[in-house]
Amino acid sequence: MADDKKMVEAITSMEDDFAQWYTDVCTKAELISYSNVKGCMVIKPAGYAIWENIQKELDRRFKETGVENVYMPMFIPESLLQKEKDHVEGFAPEVAWVTQGGLEPLAEKLCVRPTSETLFCDFYKGEVESYRDLPKCYNQWCSVVRWEKTTRPFLRSREFLWQEGHTIHATAKEAEERTEQMLNLYADFCEDFLAIPVVRGRKTDKEKFAGAEATYTIEALMHDGKALQSGTSHNFGDGFAKAFGIQYTDKDNKLQTPHQTSWGVSTRIIGAIIMVHGDNSGLVLPPKVAPVQAMIIPIQQKKEGVLEKAMELRDKLGAFRVKVDDTDKSPGWKFSEQEMRGIPVRIEIGPKDIANNQCVVVRRDTREKITVNLDELDVKLGEILDTMQKDMYERALAHREAHTYEATDYEGFKKTIDEKPGFVKAMWCGDVECENKIKEDTGATSRCMPFNSKPIADTCVCCGKKAKALVYWGRAY
Repeated sequence: MADDKKMVEAITSMEDDFAQWYTDVCTKAELISYSNVKGCMVIKPAGYAIWENIQKELDRRFKETGVENVYMPMFIPESLLQKEKDHVEGFAPEVAWVTQGGLEPLAEKLCVRPTSETLFCDFYKGEVESYRDLPKCYNQWCSVVRWEKTTRPFLRSREFLWQEGHTIHATAKEAEERTEQMLNLYADFCEDFLAIPVVRGRKTDKEKFAGAEATYTIEALMHDGKALQSGTSHNFGDGFAKAFGIQYTDKDNKLQTPHQTSWGVSTRIIGAIIMVHGDNSGLVLPPKVAPVQAMIIPIQQKKEGVLEKAMELRDKLGAFRVKVDDTDKSPGWKFSEQEMRGIPVRIEIGPKDIANNQCVVVRRDTREKITVNLDELDVKLGEILDTMQKDMYERALAHREAHTYEATDYEGFKKTIDEKPGFVKAMWCGDVECENKIKEDTGATSRCMPFNSKPIADTCVCCGKKAKALVYWGRAY
């Protein structure tokens, strides 16, 4: 190994300081670096490749439901933003404004989009005239700006990447069906592709999207017991359409107001991958989303035939995303680097392995070493990756279940929140005053009212009045 090389630096233990562990993984796995623009990050190739795989898979799933991609401007005139009162009030604290163009002040200041509902509404007004024009199911991949006070890589930054879907429908029923369909699409994607179990449910009115009739969410539990909102789907009803004067002529030649939805997932989901699956050696990527699924590491690669065999194996494994680490670093360095970057498996091949027509496959999640005949490697690798994907999901699910608690009285609720990080299931009366009190007393917020839930008590955990809903509560990112 070259003299100027250092072994991969140790990262902070998650048990000692989870926040610092997270930051260490983001930087030392080379997912991001900090920029000189406060609150903004540079997403490096290793991080962006994860986002590309997320984007590719979600885009495929969207299009299977009839969604088309479009692109809207990044600037919103103030007068346009002001048209929906609840919406503008909800976003006002986070809006960044452009007040000058070149050397001249602007006649009307422009908002740098925090989200694009108003732009889509303005667009629909010229596109929707008849029932024949409906539905329109659009999505855009873009960045948005929200002037966050406290920022963390992926989880909360002033500019971030996302997709935002926007649909418009003839009836309330169609809009509700699309809202639920996209939430379930997100949930299935997280569980199948990212190996992250989620709770599906409805947000309380306090926590719903500004201007929405209803917000549905998927909530995931991180390793430290904090919740992360991982995707949302909003039913806007006809509120935005009325505010923007959008109408269509129905089959009876009568004017009607359409109903809208919006739904989104952002680069924050990369933070979820890190915090659900990572360990004290770094990132652990589920095989389906990993940019590199297997790294072939030649042992004693300068010996005749070793590097050639490694390249031969790479070509044989063309059905997978495979690379060969042919750098002059030591095998120990390469192992540590592969672990830090979360590559699902490494394949070790050296002179003795070649002589025995075998290699050693090492799983990143369990570090299990599996000796595989080279003639069977393509089949066995697929089996190992499939098993790893399922095992990672099951471990994350077991962790969530082990850290989900129930509380039926307020003292027990507060004690659980303080002493047992995780989700706490408790009944709620529906009064925002209780919701506010719980947040003030414990720092926990309502995460969601899960679908098809069964009551665990008759009374609100906070005030003792008749309960209306079961709620998952928790401290969150």
